[in-house]
Amino acid sequence: MIRGGDHPGAPAAPPSAPSVSSSSAASAPSSPPAPSSPRDYDPADYAKPVREYAAQAGVNPQLVMAILYNESYKPHDPDLERAWQRSKPDASFGIANMHRAAFDDTKKGRDFASRRWEELPDDRNLAVQAESWHLRDLADQLPAKPTGPYTRDELLALGYNTGSSNMLAFARGARPGSQAQSYLDRLHDNWQKSADAVK
Repeated sequence: MIRGGDHPGAPAAPPSAPSVSSSSAASAPSSPPAPSSPRDYDPADYAKPVREYAAQAGVNPQLVMAILYNESYKPHDPDLERAWQRSKPDASFGIANMHRAAFDDTKKGRDFASRRWEELPDDRNLAVQAESWHLRDLADQLPAKPTGPYTRDELLALGYNTGSSNMLAFARGARPGSQAQSYLDRLHDNWQKSADAVK
């Protein structure tokens, strides 16, 4: 399965390394400065690109922000991410923890189609843009009237974490496993502060 984001329980990231300043795409909103250390990252600093890209993709900005909070469990320092990827080639990149296959599928036909997955650690706006459009792609796969107990945003978050086929099973009433349920629980925990961040 292809996930947009990793789940907790993955081995710890390698030790700290100096950060690299982020680069911005010409079409991207201006980005806040890169943090001086991985601990300084706060998803709320990216409220502006979250609002802009969520609006472009037609998805809920609160959901986009909540997923950034969910995915902030690991350090988002470009050097650390690349070091980790060298030892774990299927690792995810960027503040939205996107896997290569998900990014490559999402960018097709979009205005960031020429961008590369390897750019995600350095360009946080690109990460938000790709996350927003990946959520849109997931939304396009949902049935008009899911029969399960989950809201549309909950299903999209589960799809981001576990893949579209699992999302569709949850839409039909399947129950998430422990890792997916933990992701959903964290989404609920992050929901109000995400709303506050994107006001």
